[in-house]
Amino acid sequence: MKNKFYLLLIFIIATTILSGCMYPEEKMAQNQTPYKDQVDAVQNAIKQYQEDNGGLLPIKTRDMETPIYQKYPIEFKKIVPKYLADHPGNSFESGGIFQYVLVDVENNPTVKLFDLRISETIREIKIRLKMQEYPPFKERIAGNVYTLDFKKLGYKEDPYVVSPFTNQNLPFVISGDAEIYVDYRSDLYQVMQKEKHNYQPGEDMRDILVTNSMFVPAYSLPYTIDEKTEEPIFLTK
Repeated sequence: MKNKFYLLLIFIIATTILSGCMYPEEKMAQNQTPYKDQVDAVQNAIKQYQEDNGGLLPIKTRDMETPIYQKYPIEFKKIVPKYLADHPGNSFESGGIFQYVLVDVENNPTVKLFDLRISETIREIKIRLKMQEYPPFKERIAGNVYTLDFKKLGYKEDPYVVSPFTNQNLPFVISGDAEIYVDYRSDLYQVMQKEKHNYQPGEDMRDILVTNSMFVPAYSLPYTIDEKTEEPIFLTK
């Protein structure tokens, strides 16, 4: 009997340890995976909230200077638990990597995901920039947009982000006032080859990425179409 008891005790302890080791990995996967059903659930909650509140939207207040894709973050405390049982597991509010935001708030409020992981890399680049007297500009791409000499910032390899639209690696660029942005030109080019569009030179064409995915182009500058090559370029004033 004692042997059976000890064997059972060892089994319980081992199972507990294993499940404890597996849980963080499972939790991490849940926090970092974009689930369409979660986006759809939030979308339905937004619709019900708007219908019950005279067209108002459950969004946090941001000033007019806030970049368009960060301007309308969803305020979950206004829809949880009445319209939504709980925060999505991958949302920032639940320890996830996505900020749930709204686009097209005037005509058709639509839920999208803003990838917050990019902000960590940008924060690191800015810390290194502060240690320099001047940003190590490398090449001028557009009116006020440049590449950076990352080796002068101490990087062995240029940092990048993985695109939520194409899964390809995207580089960073810097503006004349030392703000860091993701360069989405290659993403835009790929999507333009697949999707019909009627963008004209001078029009911001980032919406082509938003319309065909669950995401918004986080930390992006405006882009337009080149009049001669019909390829995406930075939209400069």
